[in-house]
Amino acid sequence: MSMILSASVVRVRDGLPLSASTDYDQSTGMQECRKYFKILSKKLSQLPDRCTLKTGQYNINFISSLGVSYMMLCTENYPSVLAFCFLDELQKEFITTYNMMKTNTAVRPYCFIEFDNFIQRTKQRYNNTRSLSTKMNLADMQTEIKLRPPYQISVSELGSANGFAHLSVSEYKGTGKISAAPHQRLEPVTLPGIVSFVLSLLCGALNLIRGFHAIESLLQNEGEDFSYVIAFFLGTAACLYQCYLFVYYTGWRNAKSFLTFGLICLCNMYLYELRNLWQLFFHVTVGAFSTLQIRLRQPQGKSPDYNV
Repeated sequence: MSMILSASVVRVRDGLPLSASTDYDQSTGMQECRKYFKILSKKLSQLPDRCTLKTGQYNINFISSLGVSYMMLCTENYPSVLAFCFLDELQKEFITTYNMMKTNTAVRPYCFIEFDNFIQRTKQRYNNTRSLSTKMNLADMQTEIKLRPPYQISVSELGSANGFAHLSVSEYKGTGKISAAPHQRLEPVTLPGIVSFVLSLLCGALNLIRGFHAIESLLQNEGEDFSYVIAFFLGTAACLYQCYLFVYYTGWRNAKSFLTFGLICLCNMYLYELRNLWQLFFHVTVGAFSTLQIRLRQPQGKSPDYNV
């Protein structure tokens, strides 16, 4: 019998489960699929916005949009068109119910567990095709899937030592090549993000100006310490690099932002004699604020266009 067995909503950037349907099946095949769910949820940012994993008796389908992924498990003979219509319906309801700020700042797993009620109702409808609304445009979805079929993930790829490292450069049918991780699109810029970007530029400019003043002082007084010049210019480079990390996606982006913030702190500690406490506090606070905004602005999945 073809049917949807379970579904879940996961945050793309870190795999945090936001909601899921209750599933009581404890069979060996289902337990294996749950493992695949966990592995996939950790690699969503590296995958296309529409994928299918065939595990034998079961299929895992998912779509990603605006930093959230909608995943479902169904039997192998469940129609692909209905599967992605089901996911599309979950996506529309979730986006309508919860704003992006809530999903970005969520820290607890399953903090939107009440969405399970909608998942269960929708799953029951899709498991009884006669009860589906006639307004669903299955023809459009079928055309969309033919033009841009879901990327087929193989079980062997899940078992490789490097996970999905090679998926970022493999060819995705219907869309050409998947862009490598450094070229992924980031989530839309927020007002706090813009503020942090401007403040980082300001701190970089202040460090640059003080660095040139330190060079002038060094030329006029031979006893001046050249290390202050280095500290100012390192501070400038660190601030500008934080701006770069905020705008563009790179590998190990979060780790780089923390290391850059550490460099800002070290430079300001070294410049303690040349700055008052308010200046030190301003530079360190801006660095911490920028690091937080870099952490919050994560890659987003491509918004699917299902023409429904």
